[in-house]
Amino acid sequence: MRTDPGAFVLDQRGRRVTLHGAEAFAGLRAAGRMAAACLDHLAPHVRPGVSTGELDRLVNQFLTSRGAIPATLGYRGFPRSCCISVNQEVNHGIPSATRLLREGDILNIDVTAIVDGWHGDTSRMYVAGTPSPAARRLVEATYQATMAGIREVRPGAQLGDLGAAVEQVARAHGYSIVREYVGHGIGRVFHEAPEIHHTGRRGRGLVLLPGMVFTVEPMLNAGGRHVRLLADGWTNVTADGSLSAQFEHTVGVTEAGVEIFTLSPAGHTLPPYPAVS
Repeated sequence: MRTDPGAFVLDQRGRRVTLHGAEAFAGLRAAGRMAAACLDHLAPHVRPGVSTGELDRLVNQFLTSRGAIPATLGYRGFPRSCCISVNQEVNHGIPSATRLLREGDILNIDVTAIVDGWHGDTSRMYVAGTPSPAARRLVEATYQATMAGIREVRPGAQLGDLGAAVEQVARAHGYSIVREYVGHGIGRVFHEAPEIHHTGRRGRGLVLLPGMVFTVEPMLNAGGRHVRLLADGWTNVTADGSLSAQFEHTVGVTEAGVEIFTLSPAGHTLPPYPAVS
């Protein structure tokens, strides 16, 4: 990776898309591993009866004790160190001491760690106890869709290729894709260009170049794709009350293909996850 510092291209709307070099990739790698390790750490704590507020406390403790910063805490006024979205909650759920997990709940925990100024953004689905077969199928399909999109990432590919791959998996399983929320460029800035849509047509959109870094984070709903915002101003839920699931990775375009910065150090992919010693 030999991209010059400050290198960028413009997307189709004229926004700057940073082309990161080797030093940046090293920083992103460290931040991504920190966030992923935090999600590993949570595995034995996600169970019926635990509060989402307690899980948030564990996120804050894990990151700050290792010199990292939880990026969501105070970001645009968000009050917690991570987002936790349960069942029909699509994203940006606010952890609470009074929200207790119940048997069969599925939940997404979204953690972003800042390490030496670099952001590592990732989320993962968890289950409290034993989920219903329908919930398990949704979680598994969402993981498959996320990885299908990531496999499209390489120099010369286009963002429409990624979106088309995600959409193909979702449709094959009968699920809809949320369109109001997309992936995003990331680096020293939490959210920047390009936007990563999880629907699309092959051969369309921004051409990928080595040094681009962004998140892939499709949200699949068991019912319709539409969402509504709750009164807290943050939490989005499915408009029809159906279950929703999401996985997220931060990835970088390399000369040879793609690097996933947020792979689980413990090798976790799908829940349930074994405890990490």
